[in-house]
Amino acid sequence: MLQLRPGCEACDKDLPPDSREAFICSFECTFCQLCAHQRLSGLCPNCGGELVRRPVRPADRLARHPASAERVFKPRT
Repeated sequence: MLQLRPGCEACDKDLPPDSREAFICSFECTFCQLCAHQRLSGLCPNCGGELVRRPVRPADRLARHPASAERVFKPRT
């Protein structure tokens, strides 16, 4: 099950579990749409993997399987 991390690792923008602006790699590194496309050119800076849109977990499933509270922030210059 995906962690659904709450923010962009590059700019720290909030990405709630229902956000359609969240992008992830196969290791679940999480980035906002702007960072994923413009800053990172669709590649994860951590593993080099492809960044794809994170699926949205249905609201009725979030109660039993909540989103992660773990926030990862690795600002890049």
